Formats: sequence, structure tokens, C-alpha cells
Amino acid sequence: MPQTFTRLFFHVVFSTKHRAAMIKPEWEDDLYAYIGGIARNRKAELIIGGGMADHVHLLIRWPATVSIADMMRDIKTNSSLWRHESGDASFAWQNGYGAFSPGADDLRAVGNYIARQREHHATQSYQDEFRALLRENGLEPDEAHMWDWLPAANGAFVPEGPADV
Repeated sequence: MPQTFTRLFFHVVFSTKHRAAMIKPEWEDDLYAYIGGIARNRKAELIIGGGMADHVHLLIRWPATVSIADMMRDIKTNSSLWRHESGDASFAWQNGYGAFSPGADDLRAVGNYIARQREHHATQSYQDEFRALLRENGLEPDEAHMWDWLPAANGAFVPEGPADV
């Protein structure tokens, strides 16, 4: 076949550093617009973005020529730089992310799920949501390596936040 045909979508999820409530309502829409611009520069399309003050969900139509790691590096690095240039020098994303490939029949449901994040998180934490996403996609959560860890006063490392392990 002399041509290549792809229709790739990814639902990506990642949080702010230590899941701190860093995403402010007054610039949240601008964040998703900026991320959409980053995606367009990579020949991708942000279908919908949504989340809470401590994490984001993105549904992106992905080109076959860009790896997940490269796209995520660009999105996280450039959106962090945008926040720093906006005067928010403390803004940072966590190191990792989740990337899941919904089937064609699931795209509308994923988009609706992202659009209803505020409603959804009235009853479920980000950590519990992420664990469930992993399990729904056939992955077993590895609690020891899944969250950012903070140094304790005694030098040991402890999970950040009360909802952790």
C-alpha cells in the first residue's frame, strides 16, 4: 500500500507537581488554548481539555509521526514555560503521565468524561481516578513509583498528600 492511514487518539492525564492546586480558574481556559497551540505545532489536534486545579485530561488526535514521549515533553515543558513567563515561576508538572488509547466507539464518552471533571471530582480524588484509569486499561498501579514523594524532616521520603498510599 503506497499510503499510510492513521486515526490515533490518546486520552492523556497528568498532574501538577505534588498535585498542588496550581491551575487557577482565571487562566485555565488559556492553558488549554495554549496546549492546543502546542499540539497544532506538532500536527496534532486537541479535541478537548479539562481537569481540576491539580491535574489535566486531554483528548488529542495524534499524528503517526510524533511519539507520545515527544508530544508530552513538548506540552509539559512549553506550558510550564508559558506559566513562568506569565509570572508564575513556581508552576510545574509532575514527571510522568498516563496515555490511553480509546477506541473509536469510546471517543464521545471520553470527551464527556473530560468535560464533566468538576462533577466527577466531587466524589473521587485524582489519585483514585488515576488508579481506576490504569485498571480500566489493563495496568496495575505501582504505588511505590506512581506519585511524587517529598522529603520528610528526618530525611526519609514520604508520599505527598493525605490521599496517598
